This record gives sequence, structure tokens and C-alpha cells, in this order.
Amino acid sequence: MLTSLRLKPKTERRLKSGHLWVYSNEVDTAQTPLKNITAGEQVVIEAASGKPLGVAVMNPDQLICGRLISRSPSQLLDASLIVHRLQVALSSRELWYPHQCYRWVYGDSDGLPGLVIDRFGDVAVIQISSVAMEMLRDDIIDAVHKVASPATIVLKNDGKLRAVEGLDEYVDIVHGQLEDDCAPLIENETRFMAPVIHGQKTGWFYDHRENRAQLNRLVKGKRVLDVFSYVGGWGVQAANHGASEVHCVDASAQALDWVEENAALNGVEDKLHCWEGDAFAALKQLRDNGERFDIVVVDPPAFIPRRKDVKAGEQAYKRINQIAMRLLNRDGMIVAGSCSMH
Repeated sequence: MLTSLRLKPKTERRLKSGHLWVYSNEVDTAQTPLKNITAGEQVVIEAASGKPLGVAVMNPDQLICGRLISRSPSQLLDASLIVHRLQVALSSRELWYPHQCYRWVYGDSDGLPGLVIDRFGDVAVIQISSVAMEMLRDDIIDAVHKVASPATIVLKNDGKLRAVEGLDEYVDIVHGQLEDDCAPLIENETRFMAPVIHGQKTGWFYDHRENRAQLNRLVKGKRVLDVFSYVGGWGVQAANHGASEVHCVDASAQALDWVEENAALNGVEDKLHCWEGDAFAALKQLRDNGERFDIVVVDPPAFIPRRKDVKAGEQAYKRINQIAMRLLNRDGMIVAGSCSMH
């Protein structure tokens, strides 16, 4: 029988309206002390009246102490439910994408909080960021085998979220093998090798797929600048869709090597130029050199990783975009991205 966690009066309104998180300051700790709950434990969340609201996985040491996995008080997150939810998520993704290259599992949105799975054809990259999912790691691997039978499965368990949960970081190929530690993918009819072992996050950022597709319609004959280019998701696609010239800027020499390799995969290496260095300094140098572009893409890492960074981060976004706009030709276009959460 699961432990119950009682909420304070009226705090259940968010959950009833569809929200999935329980905050520690919403818990009636006089009746149900958080100290009695262990990280990764599954509990029944109750309204102040005692009415069950569902089952959540817990980490009592975090502000977001609970994440709902079911609205039924009797449904546990186990091997069978993981298989079912992977099947549902897979069916949804395959409706939209012609190639098996997509984010397969979106954590809370797919009823699997703390779990992300990206698919690169016959390679599945799993990223676990919670104690509860780490406890179910073997069940997750088995479920991925059962549902999709990929040739290779990678656990890309690094990143800041694991540290917050008190989890060790590690990267491991748990099934199959990889060539050069990379996985092939096709996005918007452009070929890439994603560095799933040594790259950022899972190796690729599928979240900008549709945005890149929209930009690809506008790049023919244009001069394009891709700032914070990483492996060339924006820049290589622009070159492949008819841009006359593309410049990629990144602080990482390794990332720019990947850009050049991905450009060569698509036969557009002659259109592409790489600039290694700090983005702010590189853009100022380009401006001083009299360079101008028809399209500038600015897709930086999070300048506001924590709430206390809001002021400095806002200034950084303002400065980088101001510099970028000064590099535009008349009637030029800027694509400005932000992955900050605060």
C-alpha cells in the first residue's frame, strides 16, 4: 500500500486543473511529514479533504517535491506502464515525422517525468534526470527494446538536473555500438551526424526542427550567419536549402569540426565558413570587418539558468541581439532563440 501525502486546503486546485507538479510548500507536513518520504518513492497525493488525486513520484528535498504519473490512486509506474507509455508516445511521433528522427519521450508530457528519449533512426538516446527514473532504469531499457528494438541504446545521463537530484553523471552505451560516437539523423531533408556521446544534451536539439524548416524556405540566395552554431543545425540546413554563403560561429573547436563534417555530408562545404571564439567578440569583429548578412540566427545557451540570473541574462540577450542586428543588410532578418526558463 502506498504512503499518502496530504495537501493544504485549496492547493489541490492546480492539480485538478491539469497541472502535474506538487510543491513542497503545498504539503500539509503536520499530517504527512515530507521527512518520512524517500527520494524516488511513489505516493498517493490527497486533497485536504482526503480525496485521492493521483500517484506521484517524489523527491522530498526539492521545491517541486512530487510529479504526477497517474490520476488514478491505484496506478503505479512500473515496467508495464512504461512500455504502454512508450508505445503511445511512439505512435504519436510517427504520425508527424517521415524519418525515425525525433524526440520520442518528453518527460512529464508523456507521463514519464524525469525521462527524455531521443531517436536517431536505429539509435535511442535515453536521458534520466530524476531519482525515480534512475530506480527504474533497467525497466526503461527493457521497454525501449520491447517497443522499438533499436540497434543501439545510449544512456546519456549527464547534466545539471542530475546533480540537483543528487545523482551521479555517466554516459554509457548499454546496447550495440556507435561509429565515431555519433548517430546519423535526417532533419528537413538534411543529413547530420549527432555527437550523442560527447555533444550537448542528447547530442541534438530537435526542438527547433519546425523553426528551421520555416527558415529554410527563406534562405535561397541569402548570406546567413549562424551564431552559437553547435553542430550546424541552422547553418548546414540553410546551406543545403540554397543559401549562397553561411558563416558559423561557436566557441568550441570540436563543435565547428562537427559543422564541417555535417556540411560535407550534404555537399555544401564550399558554402560554409567557421569562426571559432566568443560570440560577442566574433560578432564585433565581423562588424568591424564590414561584414553584412541577410539572415542572422542567434540561438545561445541559457543566459538565465537561475532566477537570480534574470537581470544579467536579460542584458546579455539584449547585447547579443543588438550586435547581431547591426550585422544585417537592409530588410534583413534575425532569428532570436532563448532556452532560459526564468
